[in-house]
Amino acid sequence: MNKTAVANQTDQLLADIAAYAVDGEITSKEAIETARYVLMDTLGCGMLALNFPECTKHLGPIVPGTVVPNGARVPGTSFVLDPVQAAFNIGCMIRWLDYNDTWLAQEWGHPSDNLGGILAVSDYISRTRLANGEEPLSMNDVLHAIVKAHEIQGVLALENCLNRNGLDHVLFVKVASSAVVCAMLGGTKEDVQNVLSQAFVDNSPLRTYRHAPNTGSRKSWAAGDATSRAVRLAMMTLKGEMGYQTPLSAEKWGFEDVLMKGKPLTLAQPLGSYVIENVLFKIAYPAEFHAQTAAEAAVILHDAVKDRLDDIDRIEITTHESAIRIIDKKGPLYNPADRDHCLQYITAIGLIYGELTADHYEEETAQNPLIDRLRDQMIVKEDKRYTEDYLDPKKRSIANCVQIFFKDGTMTDRIEIEYPLGHRRRRQEGIPLLEKKWAYHLKTRFPQKQVDQIVSLCQNPNQLKTTTVPAFMDLFVI
Repeated sequence: MNKTAVANQTDQLLADIAAYAVDGEITSKEAIETARYVLMDTLGCGMLALNFPECTKHLGPIVPGTVVPNGARVPGTSFVLDPVQAAFNIGCMIRWLDYNDTWLAQEWGHPSDNLGGILAVSDYISRTRLANGEEPLSMNDVLHAIVKAHEIQGVLALENCLNRNGLDHVLFVKVASSAVVCAMLGGTKEDVQNVLSQAFVDNSPLRTYRHAPNTGSRKSWAAGDATSRAVRLAMMTLKGEMGYQTPLSAEKWGFEDVLMKGKPLTLAQPLGSYVIENVLFKIAYPAEFHAQTAAEAAVILHDAVKDRLDDIDRIEITTHESAIRIIDKKGPLYNPADRDHCLQYITAIGLIYGELTADHYEEETAQNPLIDRLRDQMIVKEDKRYTEDYLDPKKRSIANCVQIFFKDGTMTDRIEIEYPLGHRRRRQEGIPLLEKKWAYHLKTRFPQKQVDQIVSLCQNPNQLKTTTVPAFMDLFVI
């Protein structure tokens, strides 16, 4: 059956996502438990970002002094905003330092970016209901929404590669947020199909701002823009704005023909809770995830090389194809957004300092001439096995290997790490450290009494689930 013959049929992918968003049941206890950690970690990343003026300059209402009845709170601030602008604010904060969770497949991204829309909309819905004498949403509703948004974005990413066509992954944030927030707002399956069609017709930003010579700070607010746009489209849809039946498959003018060289967009597997159960947490290092194991290896090697940095002949980094395509960078790096997406810079920082923090991407550290000298000595090559295991759904490794060779002919051990801290295979090791990361980030923003209140609630899963969304969001007001 050709495309013309099915012109009156809705694209199946839209129908499948809509059915899941509205009627899908989350039965996995592991998924809900992981969603709790996602909530904690993501908000913690946002609190840390509030210490950076380049982030906070984007926050607040578009028109200063705007008052919004029943508006949504922006955690870590005193802002009360309309849900569209609140979604941008929250999304900008949580993505700014490249420290929230990650999903790697044919496409990659950060599913917790959807919390911008989820938290803003759930708070807005709840405060509107309270004003009308109705019951607000609970944090259990939020946890289920997190699972669904992760699943939609992540399953879309399994086999649909936007980046090879020059498109940015935040399109899948817009798609996932559109479906989930529309359903939260009371949308039917038809409504969700309509808003999904709008999200795809909207298209995706180019990846221009993620690559030399144009790498820049837009990559830190692009997901906030996507999740807020989703809220806007969902609210328009629920006012009766029409949707489109075949935004993907329409001949000549559809997304697949225009942007994917005719390749159909597919869901690689049924939607459930696979993605959040396998999501990657950035526990130790605020760096692009393909470099996480390289950072770990470099920190391990620090003690062996810290007193011999001037004696290095070459540094060999063995990695996987995706890392080479995205973060193998030579030449000048112009800003923090450029540096935190450079495999060589990240590795050099680990070797020199024995740690890696967000401050290491700022100008003060970047001026150290030793960093670029080490970068110039690095040889990056692919191991085909690493690439195969990266794409294997049963392994999903993100392997890197680092070895140092000195001028006198000696060498360090070959430090190979296949699964980063934060991988599902290292959950038992990672969760206690994730909780420490969370508490530390809260302390950068709140007095100790407030930190203790937030931590205590989030460490009690049953109490958290029954807490109303406004009560939870009020804990983060400053």
